[in-house]
Amino acid sequence: MTISKRNSRSININNEIFRWAISPDSGYFVFVAEYSMIKGKRLEVYIESEMSSYWIDFPYVEKMNLRVIKPHAVRKMIIQAIGLGWDYREPGKPVVFDLKEENLLKRQSS
Repeated sequence: MTISKRNSRSININNEIFRWAISPDSGYFVFVAEYSMIKGKRLEVYIESEMSSYWIDFPYVEKMNLRVIKPHAVRKMIIQAIGLGWDYREPGKPVVFDLKEENLLKRQSS
């Protein structure tokens, strides 16, 4: 399944267009990206965040991890993933990473 144009954004990296979106998960954001021209492997990056708890704990949120994903971070994650072997033009299962600080680490199977 491809990422919907309606619920995603595009980013140009080295004259290649990628579509990306962020979806909340329990204690995480899941960043999803794919190459827009060919249906290839999808990139999924799990990013720890307590954003979903924000309104529950408001106004005591000073120590919460309220990470915001900006286009600069999107660019960096896509470039890192390509460097770590994400072949976005080849079909197959998604390539899955965790974001720790500013680095992608291969996600361990549960």
